[in-house]
Amino acid sequence: MYDIGTRKRALALVAQGRSLNSVSRETGISRAAIRSWQDRLEPLLRTPPPPGPPSDALAYAYLLGLYLGDGCIRRHPGGGYYLRIACADAWPGLMRLCREAITRVRPGVRVHTLRKQGCAMVTSYHQHWPGLFPQHGPGKKHERPILLAPWQQEIVDAHPWEFIRGLVHSDGCRTTNWTTRLVHGERRRYEYPRYFFTNLSEDIVRLFTDALERVHVEWKRANNRNISVARKSSVALMDAHVGPMH
Repeated sequence: MYDIGTRKRALALVAQGRSLNSVSRETGISRAAIRSWQDRLEPLLRTPPPPGPPSDALAYAYLLGLYLGDGCIRRHPGGGYYLRIACADAWPGLMRLCREAITRVRPGVRVHTLRKQGCAMVTSYHQHWPGLFPQHGPGKKHERPILLAPWQQEIVDAHPWEFIRGLVHSDGCRTTNWTTRLVHGERRRYEYPRYFFTNLSEDIVRLFTDALERVHVEWKRANNRNISVARKSSVALMDAHVGPMH
C-alpha cells in the first residue's frame, strides 16, 4: 500500500510528460498502479475488521445450535454473506425464536423469511457471518471437520442449555414412546417421553453429547447418528430447559 505522498510524486513525474515506463523504472512502482492512480488517487477503504464475539452470548449459544443443525452461510454476489436457518412450517414458534436470536446476536441486521415448500429459510445479510460461524466452509457439514473456536467453546460452556436447545430445535424432537409389560398375568401398555437428536456429523453429535454431560443429562446412542435421552430424571431436565417445539 503506497501512501498519498508517494502517489502524488509519481503522478507529478507523469505530469512532466514522462512515460509510465520511465516513471515505473525510477520509482519501482508498477505501471498498472500508476495508471490506476490517474483515475483514483485515494486508496480504496479496506474492509472493516470483523466484529468481536457477540455481546449477547445467550442468544449466540442458541443460534449456534440452530446453525449447526439446519443452518448454512451463502456468499452474496455483490459481497457479504447470507445466514440461513431452515425452519419447518409446523413450528412457527421456532421461526420467531430464530429471528429473535439473530437480531440479539447482531442488533440492527435485517431478517426476512424465504418461503419454501414445507419450510421457511430465516435469512439475514451481514458482512461477517463467517467470522461469527467459522464452521462455515465448502461442502456439507458431515463431510468435513466441525470444531468450535476457543471463544465459541467458552460461550457453550457458559450456556450449555441454550446450545442444547438450539440443537434440539433444529435436529431433535420430543416424542412419546410406549412399551408393554406383564403385570399379574395381564399385559399393559406404558407410555413415556423421550428426546431424540439426529445428525450425520459425528463432530456435531459429539458437541451435543458433551453439552449433555456438562448438565448431567444421561444419554444413549440409538445408532450411529441418533442420540436418545429416555431416563426419567434426564427427560425432566430436558423438559425444564428445552421443551418441545411449538
